[in-house]
Amino acid sequence: MELRILTEPQQGASYEDLLAVAQVAETAGFAGFFRSDHYLKMGDVSGAPGPTHAWLTLAGLARDTSHIRLGTLVSPATFYQPGPLAISVAQVDIMSGGRVEFGLGAGWYEAEHAAYGLDFPSLGERFDRFEEYLEQIHGLWSTPEGSTFSHEGRFHTFTESPALPKPVQRPGPPIIIGGRGPKRTPQLVARHANDFNLPFTPVDEVAAAIERVEAACLAIDRNPREIVRSATLALCLGANEAEVARRAEAIGRSPDELRSSGAAGTTTEVIATMERYAREGIQRMYLQVLDLGDLDHIAMAGADLISAVADL
Repeated sequence: MELRILTEPQQGASYEDLLAVAQVAETAGFAGFFRSDHYLKMGDVSGAPGPTHAWLTLAGLARDTSHIRLGTLVSPATFYQPGPLAISVAQVDIMSGGRVEFGLGAGWYEAEHAAYGLDFPSLGERFDRFEEYLEQIHGLWSTPEGSTFSHEGRFHTFTESPALPKPVQRPGPPIIIGGRGPKRTPQLVARHANDFNLPFTPVDEVAAAIERVEAACLAIDRNPREIVRSATLALCLGANEAEVARRAEAIGRSPDELRSSGAAGTTTEVIATMERYAREGIQRMYLQVLDLGDLDHIAMAGADLISAVADL
């Protein structure tokens, strides 16, 4: 199992905070540093100093790190137009030397759209936009150099676009699509994704979600083994019960709740949780860290977990 770090900077983080976490994660041996793409805090936190733009942050990290993979989990289609987004992601891929992974979703957090003047269409329209964006962004990236890209869409139309710049990774950065929806999500994963992510999903629901994606792949003659199966869980690791409790308290959670819904407890307990997910088919784990000031937590997780779960 491969391990990556996921941060939630809308809860309160500067670029310097994120850089510190990314550099510690890189040194500790994690395969990736990812961040959410939100403009508004959630829950009872101040959110200060305010939101950071996901792709501006990743552009900075592309230059301030050397080998860790970078991306969003996930960018809402409602925040962006597909052409400028394709340019931004391709540019960050170039700046990083080909280390970007592109998470895209339909968008769900209505309050942040209201807070920053963004349209928030119906769920059906958000999924329609999401699907069209995937088609158009892939089209821009995969168009051969010297050719142009045209696409008449419901929401955006491209007319003889030069489809530049091209990302380093061809035909484009790996695409991450997440969610537990029973119909449209598996279809979109089958058509477009390189990584199917199950966010905060109970282990007993994992196999059924993977089976839906595999069925959708087989329906369009795609090999489902081309898609990495991943999960996201909150991390709360401690050398002993007192340390677990301290770290849980720091993020406003209880150890028992984190043990039932996340990757929490002593090293032995967390490895056992990952083993259960691996048995259900999970190959990659995004570990959500919420206390970005606790760099020792990330270093400990790297030392205790990466090699221990590598063969799962």
